[in-house]
Amino acid sequence: MYLSHFNLGERPFSIAPDPRFLFMSSRHREALAHLLYGLGEGGGFVQLTGEVGTGKTTICRCLLEQVPDNVDVALVLNPKVTAEELIATVCDELGVSYPEEIHSIKTLTDLLNTHLLDAYSRGRRVVLIIDEAQNLSAEVLEQVRLLTNLETSTQKLLEIILIGQPELRAMLQRDEMRQLAQRVTARYHLEPISRGETGDYILHRLQVCGTSHAIFTRRAINAIHRLSGGVPRLINILCDRAMLGAYVEGRSQVDHRIVRKAANEVLGHEHGERQERRWWGVAAGGAVAVALLALLLTRSWEAVDLYGLLSGDSDALALTAPTVLSAAPVAPVATAPATETPVPAEPPADVAGALSPGEIPGAAPEMPPATLDGLLQEADASWYRRAWNALFAEWALVLPDNAGPDFCQFARENGLRCMFERGTWDVLRYFDRPVVMKLSLDDGRKVSAMLRDLQGDVAELVLGDTVMRLTTAEVNRYWYGDYVLLLKAPPSGTMYMKAGGRWADVQWLRERLGLINGTATVAADPMYFDQLLHDQTLAFQRSRGLVADGIVGKHTIIHLNSSSDRPGIPRLLAHSS
Repeated sequence: MYLSHFNLGERPFSIAPDPRFLFMSSRHREALAHLLYGLGEGGGFVQLTGEVGTGKTTICRCLLEQVPDNVDVALVLNPKVTAEELIATVCDELGVSYPEEIHSIKTLTDLLNTHLLDAYSRGRRVVLIIDEAQNLSAEVLEQVRLLTNLETSTQKLLEIILIGQPELRAMLQRDEMRQLAQRVTARYHLEPISRGETGDYILHRLQVCGTSHAIFTRRAINAIHRLSGGVPRLINILCDRAMLGAYVEGRSQVDHRIVRKAANEVLGHEHGERQERRWWGVAAGGAVAVALLALLLTRSWEAVDLYGLLSGDSDALALTAPTVLSAAPVAPVATAPATETPVPAEPPADVAGALSPGEIPGAAPEMPPATLDGLLQEADASWYRRAWNALFAEWALVLPDNAGPDFCQFARENGLRCMFERGTWDVLRYFDRPVVMKLSLDDGRKVSAMLRDLQGDVAELVLGDTVMRLTTAEVNRYWYGDYVLLLKAPPSGTMYMKAGGRWADVQWLRERLGLINGTATVAADPMYFDQLLHDQTLAFQRSRGLVADGIVGKHTIIHLNSSSDRPGIPRLLAHSS
């Protein structure tokens, strides 16, 4: 009903689990990391809990997309079954045949065990995922525990992931469940998203539907976060009803008044009042301390935005206006290869003046505004695609006009992977890749910019059709650490490898480490991740300051590509001008 009013192609806040709207907050990424770590432990239980609507299903979908090629998954979505029915369901999921007339637990378990042993002999592993696990009865939960007894002399044959509401945690804390609880090798409780992530979440869904305009005011987003408690499903319900309310009133923006009215309609008056009282109780208790701390940090009474501090705005302490070191219009993109070895340089004493023309697709030369703030005020929805255009151009790729707005799919089709992170300038230097940064304006809008060069404390940003060089301190006025970079995947696309498994890309790993160490290794099975390769991986990780766990994931792959000078990979610290 309100789509044409806001110039949208579809409803951005449907509660249907559409993968195009996937938004991974820092909490979701951490939960996913725990599950992936648990997958590599070789048996036992992995536990993920969270309140209704916090995104457990989202995590499960992401996990299924990242399961290694040598892993078979059995997914149980309805655990309200008997022990016998559960094992039969697992057999059905794994393609294990059993006589229809015989449904005893022993018969089914024996057939399942035979299948698991066969999978093990073929170098495959099996994972059982049970969603809504809080609905498992004590009898069925005990039978699930017994399934982990299926093993060889050296390894468990079945990994089990339990996903459920907080009641699952309470169940496993019972005395009679202690045997199962002791077998949990990784556990994570998914909390609601933060206020800053709530704004990012809302903007992300709007961008997927074709707009990056600030449809929700800053105070409206604050109200949505308070009333929803940061629960994504409630955010969707509130935003959808609030946009309908703005349409009915003929307004182009949703303000906090409309949000509160929407909350009374869809959440009920009592829920809204309870969440408001809870938030204001916390705010009142901590407001004075936060304000005094801000005053001490800024040393300026006039500069502190007390309303921003009380309302939870992350840019309330952003006090200085940016100074543009230089700016120039942009020309079409070059595809010259990036310099192989980064050579950081100090910023020149005088960086004012025009840059050498950069090259960005579809750019039209024109004089940019005199300041970064002036340029950002002119940002529109096209900047999101232009930033990605520029990022793909660094990889010698041209983003098709019909691609997106899920540009990570286009990246995957070209052997790349997206890595959504939050960090600092030192982290960007550490990864040494051009990135798309998310800048936050005072009016609540989010603007995408591409960082393509970083020399000392001077950053070169592509904003729309313009290239600007600014100090990192000036960019900090708008940047709070969110970015996405592209990394080159191994040839077969394996993004997770560890000792004890077989992957096609283990051979690639051997070759990379051989180039780095200057010594080639020979293995009877080149695709098997053996102990020697594990030790070499540990040594490499320690030498690069990575977490030394022997697991080859995204961070390790980035440094393998950099250290072995893999061709066609752009670098941030030594950009070709």
